[in-house]
Amino acid sequence: MSHSSSKAAGLPQGDVNLLRTPTAQRLLATPQPARLAYNGKDGTPRLIPVHFVWTGDEVVIGAFADTYKVRDLRARPDVAITIDTADGPPQVLMLRGRVTLTEVEGVLPEYATAHRRGMGEEAGTACLVAVDRPGLRMVRIGLRPSWVGVLDFQQRFPILTPRPALAAPGGR
Repeated sequence: MSHSSSKAAGLPQGDVNLLRTPTAQRLLATPQPARLAYNGKDGTPRLIPVHFVWTGDEVVIGAFADTYKVRDLRARPDVAITIDTADGPPQVLMLRGRVTLTEVEGVLPEYATAHRRGMGEEAGTACLVAVDRPGLRMVRIGLRPSWVGVLDFQQRFPILTPRPALAAPGGR
């Protein structure tokens, strides 16, 4: 284990410095969708996959201005985002905080970047051509995480993982 990864292993869940860990950086660069959790107008939870871009400071998600998601986030801007892998051992980045919403005219640049990265250049460009129409209004949803959690199931496990699970192959 390198000095930087051993230092990261000592950071508590919730520490925003976990964003600097190799696991977090790898997941923030993935073309896979993230999952955005927020509360709807009726107060019940919502969970949706979203394409995103990491700017180095913020997770940015693009949305069309007149959607339920934007309406709900204006009323309740506290969110959680997870970016994870399914292949073993799984890696998980969990983010929490309050989003800012900025309405823009036309296709949001981060939306274009995220779609090309997530869908591939050709399919992403085709999608952008289809939505880029006069009068298009989009919303930039930005999250500067105030809480960060990282699990890699090699050095960082959920805090209450039972000892037998930690002793299993792949555990500590």
